[in-house]
Amino acid sequence: MLNRIIIMGRLVRDPELRTTQSGVSVTSFTLAVDRDFKNRDSGEKSTDFIDVVAWRQTAEFICKYFAKGRMAVAEGRLQIREWKDRDGNNRRSAEVVADNVYFGDSKRDSASGDSYGGPPPYGSPAPASYGGGYGAPSAEPSGFAEIDDQDGDLPF
Repeated sequence: MLNRIIIMGRLVRDPELRTTQSGVSVTSFTLAVDRDFKNRDSGEKSTDFIDVVAWRQTAEFICKYFAKGRMAVAEGRLQIREWKDRDGNNRRSAEVVADNVYFGDSKRDSASGDSYGGPPPYGSPAPASYGGGYGAPSAEPSGFAEIDDQDGDLPF
């Protein structure tokens, strides 16, 4: 059986990191996902608001690097959760349990611009000279020396 879902949309609010009683990190957020087609009557695209839940390192990554308005791509599985409301009625909710979350835009395209620090890709270490922008010069020393074009000792 296959239960795989990939959605792309903008965060409707800032994600908040919570922990379970056993110390496991978890966050939940909502993505506003535009439909590909326009409404015949109004000529506007409809938007679906899809709940997403992420656990452990993925939750920590999201809370550290994503904010309201950022475009995100969530990959995971669809989960139907049953619960009772205040009146005791049975309810069902659909949500995406995210295994991976990717950036759907760049810092430059971000709606929240200045709140985004420009992280390295998830799972890779940040370079020592990382200055917070793509291609932006860093005030910190990079650990690399500039090569002189006149150096004849280069093996290539």
